[in-house]
Amino acid sequence: MEQQVPSQELSRDAATLHPDTSPGCCGTVGYATPMDAYRSGAREKLLYLPAVVADKSRPDYLATVDADPDSTTYSKVIHRLPMPHNGDELHHSGWNACSSCHGDSTKSRKFLVLPAIGSGRVYAVDTATDPRAPSMGHIVESEDILAKTGLTFLHSSHCLGSGEIMVSALGDVDGKERGAFLILDSDFKIKGTWSPEETRFGYDFWYQPRLNVMVSSSWGQPAAIRNGFNPAEVGTHYGDSLYFWDWGERRMVQEVRLGAKGLIPLETRFLHEPTAPHGYVGAALSSNVIHFTKPAGSDQWVTSVAIEQTWVKVDGWVLPELPPLITDILVSMDDRFLFFSNWLRGDVAMYDITDPAQPKFVTRLWLGGAIRKGGPVKVLGGLPTDTSEVPTIPTVKGKELQGGPQMLQLSLDGKRLYVTNSLFGALDAQFYPEMVGKGSYLLQVDVNTEAGTLAINHDFFVDFGAEPDGPVLAHEVRYPGGDCSSDIWL
Repeated sequence: MEQQVPSQELSRDAATLHPDTSPGCCGTVGYATPMDAYRSGAREKLLYLPAVVADKSRPDYLATVDADPDSTTYSKVIHRLPMPHNGDELHHSGWNACSSCHGDSTKSRKFLVLPAIGSGRVYAVDTATDPRAPSMGHIVESEDILAKTGLTFLHSSHCLGSGEIMVSALGDVDGKERGAFLILDSDFKIKGTWSPEETRFGYDFWYQPRLNVMVSSSWGQPAAIRNGFNPAEVGTHYGDSLYFWDWGERRMVQEVRLGAKGLIPLETRFLHEPTAPHGYVGAALSSNVIHFTKPAGSDQWVTSVAIEQTWVKVDGWVLPELPPLITDILVSMDDRFLFFSNWLRGDVAMYDITDPAQPKFVTRLWLGGAIRKGGPVKVLGGLPTDTSEVPTIPTVKGKELQGGPQMLQLSLDGKRLYVTNSLFGALDAQFYPEMVGKGSYLLQVDVNTEAGTLAINHDFFVDFGAEPDGPVLAHEVRYPGGDCSSDIWL
């Protein structure tokens, strides 16, 4: 029987409408404000990311990578924590506590939360006891989640100011679409669902209590997603909606159909400043960035295409036009820059969002993709206006980059961008089978905000094709002290 969490148990998030003015991050979780994180946040020295075994012949694992340039193990995997089961397909991750708990001495950022999109389990990995060698803390079994909520195909997780953990779900045990949210308590006990209301499709979400809003997005039907992408199913098995929720009352107040310009909206990001009524979503298939805002005096959220990208006219691909395919977007901690990845086309773009509704192009870096000089896909037209010819794909430490840039993570000071290239098992196999066989990578890109440039750091490269037990596919990056896509301020 499905259980829903009583509203009073989540009241702290809706009621805490004032900033915490305590300095820095010492003695509490995270930072008082986004600008504290930007100005005084420690440099990331360890990275945690899931390593997925494509053929499911052995367990996925959490890889710990040394990112300290002064370390003798810099740019190496220094620890691997295997999951106890095969076939989990670890994907995204979050924390049990983040800056939404800042000022609460009873909370600590101890567990990395890993929902498994394949199995429906939730793992909580202890990264605090020994940050260089994380250990398993808790396992929430899929059977228990199904028994209490009926949910599986779990995706995004966020920590709440109450100490609870919220996880988005895409469907049910039969693979049918069902957008809903699982709530776990601070001990990883299942409490039920966040709201009795559900959306047709589910995917990502972000909440802003001072604006009394949560926004969620819509990928597609799990049964369809597991089989790879079929363009004929776009109108029936995939979403084009953004959903806006009353955060305090936990009810959906507005659905915005984005239409042809916003097909398959995935990652959602508000500006970090908790009073700013601006955010973005990357519409994967349409390959546009959608801006959403709530005008002063209005009770409705409005959307507009902030960045529109053309599809590339090609020969030698499965379709006559190739969508850039935005698969991740990221806002810098100071809310000055937006980054996004075009997984099929093969580039990472950087935009100035000082005016959130009018992003300005800054630069682009080509990191692989289907569009490459000497590759099997011939370009007939439609490259970005700043790119005059088909790009030559760089090599890093002797390796030509396979696949396309996918998950992004930025340092708190905005100077280092981490990039991986695996999207999802079925899609990796469909579009980049060579990458699946050879394994994925983790890159570090140097960001110069003054000069407006992106450049590969050739001293940092983790080749997940060279792992001891065989190639794996790496996904989302997290830092022990928080990052630009997991921390939310109340």
